[in-house]
Amino acid sequence: MSTFTMDTATSRATPTPVPGKRMTVPAIRSRKVAKVDGYTTAEPIVMLTAYTMRMAQLLDPHCDLLLVGDSLGQVIYGLPSTVPVTLDMMCNHGAAVVRGSWHALVAVDMPFGSYEGSLEQAFASAARVMKDSGCAAVKLEGGEAMAPTIEFLSKRGIPVIGHVGLTPQAVNQLGGYGARGKNPAEAERILADARAVADAGAFCMVIEGVMEELADDITAAVAVPTIGIGASARCDGQVLVTEDMLGLFERTPRFVKRYDDIASRVTAAAGMYASEVRARSFPTDEQTYRPKG
Repeated sequence: MSTFTMDTATSRATPTPVPGKRMTVPAIRSRKVAKVDGYTTAEPIVMLTAYTMRMAQLLDPHCDLLLVGDSLGQVIYGLPSTVPVTLDMMCNHGAAVVRGSWHALVAVDMPFGSYEGSLEQAFASAARVMKDSGCAAVKLEGGEAMAPTIEFLSKRGIPVIGHVGLTPQAVNQLGGYGARGKNPAEAERILADARAVADAGAFCMVIEGVMEELADDITAAVAVPTIGIGASARCDGQVLVTEDMLGLFERTPRFVKRYDDIASRVTAAAGMYASEVRARSFPTDEQTYRPKG
């Protein structure tokens, strides 16, 4: 594992520099061990999304993996889906998250259109993401069709996280965000996708939006850790979009547990600030500068 010390000279949050050991790809891969009563005997992998330096600072002590997801298209930019997200967006937000973290392994999503065209395109895009952001891995969606790409990248020193089941970049083809694997034929295809991704060299994989039994079957069938989102508690780890988990949006997907109601807190704080500004009760002597003596 490598060590990393945060430079706080220009940080608005001025965190305390902490020499730390980054999680590594082998450390994540090693979380796949024998199971007892259906559950892994290793500590489950904790993964959350992060798109900014400050959020990375807050999440990093608690996470094994920080994912700079292309969900930033909707969460940060208000786009209708992940499809319009660009490579520039991913590189810039990835670099911010790397700067704000020192413990978690940072992975960055490959955006739609940046890797599907050819093996060479995929390598060029992934290499740029890693160089520009400093991340340790990339994540790409797709099953058997993407297996050659995963193998090509992995053999050239680019660690890859797979993503099977509900794949948001293919939402137009899938016809929506409904759970996958409801019928036996589709479940078998997704299981085959997962096996292909693992065999191609992905060091772990996200299983999104599938029936619980299918997620269990995949977790038992592949030799790499599985990280569930809308999948099963018996996956080797879990991931959520942080803003969903914190309650920053009114709509909560079925698979999300809201651990707070940050939206209400922000609304209340902004309302209090607005009232004090309009009443001229802010700023007070404590927030203004006056001559001493």
